[in-house]
Amino acid sequence: MYNEAYLIRENYLKKIRGFYHVDLIKVITGMRRSGKSVLLKQIAEELKLNDIDDDHIIFLNFELQENSHLLNSKALNNYIKDLIVDDQKYYLFFDEIQNVSKWENVVNSLRASQNVSIFITGSNSNLLSGELATHLSGRYVSFNVKPFTFSEVVRLKQLNDKEEINRVFQDYMLWGGMPQRFQFSSQEDTITYLEDLYNSIVYKDILLRNKVLHVDLLEHLLEYLVSTPSQTFSGLSISKYFQSVNRNIPLETLYNYFNYIINSFIINKVSRYDIRSKRILTREDKYYLTDLGLGHVKNINKRLEYGAYLENIVYNELVYRGYTVYVGKFNQLECDFVATKTDQKIYIQVAYLLADQQVIDREFEVLKKLSDNYPKYVLSMDLFDFSQEGIIHKNIVDWLLETDY
Repeated sequence: MYNEAYLIRENYLKKIRGFYHVDLIKVITGMRRSGKSVLLKQIAEELKLNDIDDDHIIFLNFELQENSHLLNSKALNNYIKDLIVDDQKYYLFFDEIQNVSKWENVVNSLRASQNVSIFITGSNSNLLSGELATHLSGRYVSFNVKPFTFSEVVRLKQLNDKEEINRVFQDYMLWGGMPQRFQFSSQEDTITYLEDLYNSIVYKDILLRNKVLHVDLLEHLLEYLVSTPSQTFSGLSISKYFQSVNRNIPLETLYNYFNYIINSFIINKVSRYDIRSKRILTREDKYYLTDLGLGHVKNINKRLEYGAYLENIVYNELVYRGYTVYVGKFNQLECDFVATKTDQKIYIQVAYLLADQQVIDREFEVLKKLSDNYPKYVLSMDLFDFSQEGIIHKNIVDWLLETDY
């Protein structure tokens, strides 16, 4: 059994530390149970280690029944003001703030009227769209938290043996990196946990929040998406799928449901990027799961698509490393990922195994045609190095465990 609280998520903490004491609101978003609450607690612990008194740290989780009386803005505002008894800075931690009605009003009021540093979390990306942006434009910084990367799992389990690392990677590829799932030792318990989490996201963060009328339609759409990771979809292709099972759904409704699902953070939409013209294309986006385990519980007993799983893992890793990620298009060829960060750019192809010359040629072809000097990689499970013509081939597990990014 492993306790997620023992894993210090330094990659996130180092991004947030510079904002601990400023009045910008720190907004931490991410899928339900991806580790936001633990990250908040780790920040609070760091503040205590830096001589901030306990009574100047106020921590409220709005999913707990004991805080149900604070789920409206006036009650919360009065409660916090009663706790502020001097002129020293107070540190306010509001976990799952979206459960408070008109929460943006109280957060804005406290920021403007009190000597406070405010940290909030939420499990819906709307937190950063209409609700927050309207009231707090320019007054917040945001950070998105993902489930454990594979390198974090290796640190959590304190693994050093290469054979054991590879065995755990096979498990990670199927069951993902949701922090709490590592508390369970049996596959049966893991499946039960992931199914409960999946249902909780569907009910609380999609159906209930968006007041969905066609519940069965949305559930079928989501199950279709999560059971086929790393795939290209369009509203039209999904519409044709439902027509094939005798469901005629207006495109507008489908697009709305797409947005509801994406806003819950369970799935990520990735746009295509025309490498030659340097334009973002607006058709046929690709979708990647935030956690593969949530897809696998809906895909048990179906054929395992290892190539798609690896591609999904690489996407999540690139985002974790701070890249903005696109699917590349070059003439009629596709590059799995074009990843950019400040003045950096990398190109990546992902394959399960470079099993024969035909597969090798296919994976290297598009990268050979790119004439710029940015780094180009092919990642696979192979142990033999297939690097050629300046294109670097790496074993995917070795790449995931790199620290120099």
